[in-house]
Amino acid sequence: MAKARNIILCGFMGTGKTTVGKLVARRLGWSFADTDQVIEARCGKRISAIFAEEGEAAFRQMERELCSEIAASWRGYVIATGGGTVLDATNRELLKRAGCLICLNLPAEQLAHRLAGKTDRPLLANPPDGDLVQHIRNLLAARAEAYRAIPYQIDTTNLSPYGVSEAILEIWRR
Repeated sequence: MAKARNIILCGFMGTGKTTVGKLVARRLGWSFADTDQVIEARCGKRISAIFAEEGEAAFRQMERELCSEIAASWRGYVIATGGGTVLDATNRELLKRAGCLICLNLPAEQLAHRLAGKTDRPLLANPPDGDLVQHIRNLLAARAEAYRAIPYQIDTTNLSPYGVSEAILEIWRR
């Protein structure tokens, strides 16, 4: 079986997609792209500004267009997607066609620890009752079906970034 033309990492924000994606790209000698950063560069503004000024629906449309572009023409990339990208079934299918799609997972408590105080995460701003852990649990529950639909899963709980990169490369080599 030929190896996938891209490695695409998805999962909730804070699971390490960008950190690990850069490491995997270096190890393979491939390019790295973060879909949120690509959209920010193209729009000339932060994701939080896009959400505030244009709304989530406009941002999700930008994600769909980028997923279509990735599926059509990208080769030799390790790609970190935004946490909500794969909630759209069309995006999931496009990304599956574009390469090896892997979901990184981490429990809500660890995600809250990593994400506490981050001001660039619009979906985490002002959690109900100020309970970030419960807010993340609710978001994870709402996304569970979409994340489970990803062909490969890696629980990153007890893994270093290098350990996660090893697990990704093991999947890719199959």
